[in-house]
Amino acid sequence: MPLALTVIRTPIDCAVASYASDSPLLTFGKKKDYIGLPFCKQESGKAVDMAKVRCILRGLDVKTCLFLFAVVPMCIFGIYLHGQKISYFLRPLWEKPPKPFHVIPHYYNENVSMENLCRLHGWRIREYPRRVYDAVLFSNELEILNLRWRELYPYITQFVLLESNSTFTGRPKPLVFRGNQERFRFVEYRLTYGTVGGRLKKGENPFVEEAYQRVALDQLLKIAGITDDDLLIMSDVDEIPSAHTINLLRWCDDIPPILHLQLKNYLYSFEFLVDDNSWRASVHRYWSGKTRYAHYRQSDDLLADAGWHCSFCFRHIRDFIFKMKAYSHNDRVRFSHYLNPKGIQDVICKGADLFDMLPEEYSFKEIIGKMGPIPHSYSAVHLPAYLLENAEKYKFLLPGNCLRRPDDPGKVFYEL
Repeated sequence: MPLALTVIRTPIDCAVASYASDSPLLTFGKKKDYIGLPFCKQESGKAVDMAKVRCILRGLDVKTCLFLFAVVPMCIFGIYLHGQKISYFLRPLWEKPPKPFHVIPHYYNENVSMENLCRLHGWRIREYPRRVYDAVLFSNELEILNLRWRELYPYITQFVLLESNSTFTGRPKPLVFRGNQERFRFVEYRLTYGTVGGRLKKGENPFVEEAYQRVALDQLLKIAGITDDDLLIMSDVDEIPSAHTINLLRWCDDIPPILHLQLKNYLYSFEFLVDDNSWRASVHRYWSGKTRYAHYRQSDDLLADAGWHCSFCFRHIRDFIFKMKAYSHNDRVRFSHYLNPKGIQDVICKGADLFDMLPEEYSFKEIIGKMGPIPHSYSAVHLPAYLLENAEKYKFLLPGNCLRRPDDPGKVFYEL
């Protein structure tokens, strides 16, 4: 009897062949090799594989295809662009806030005697003031350093400054302070200045190099002549204690051996007040063999309203770019357009974030409350005296003056 060839289609449109004869029906399912069929004998292995792929794709509806080829890639790209924001926003889920400080109320008025001020804080007045040492690591913050030293000058026994020929990120840099030392003649006889060779190890954790330089600063303090019970200010250049705060601490007895300073936190200038949560600056009663220069939390005591922290407060755009690439958090520069001068200028005037980041807070309420640009402030009350006395020179730090001076390519780097 002649054979009749019957073609059967599966739900996914795959060919299945069967031979009808007096013998039982012989079928080939989709999981079988097709090479047994007379019309497939000419097919290569590659062609069969492609046929299988086409069969699979025919079984996908439009919504599934749209999800696989449009939504999934867009989600991956969105995570790449905004992964850091997502991480910061979800921070309250896995990280608890640090232990609260014991905040010491700060009393001050220029017409109140020092004896009364000490008593208001629960301290006794001394017969004579302590000596005070102000020690900093220096990178390129010439304007803020001048403002800092002018503010503290009346009460500092010795200014101690250490400069490296390397950034924390292992990049070589010029000795900026040495090249501009003439500008600081007013502290010449109270200055202990030292340099340290950086290790220039690119790719290393920047905090390792930072710690290395802080250890070197400990040695420089000994050269400067610090002794037991002297006061030592530990802070970055842009963390400026107010003069009356340091005068209070040097005249009062019974102050905590380590006291953190609560500073008003500004960004770009004194026009953008972020909050009053800057606390890393500290004042120590020095003790040989125990006191180590550091920039992290070392006690639970915090003196309220004790000065100013002005971060990224530069005159020139080039200095913004340098710091963004040089400081310990340089990993925040995730895209090259963050370093575009025009973009940086726009960010400064808006009060936005240079790194397009969310606030580093520990609750959703605080994160949401601080999202977006920093509100403009038009108050220039209770700012460093030298700043206001030289307002024309430091106009870029005052409210309403966000435009930075254009960089002159003909000038030597850092020459002001």
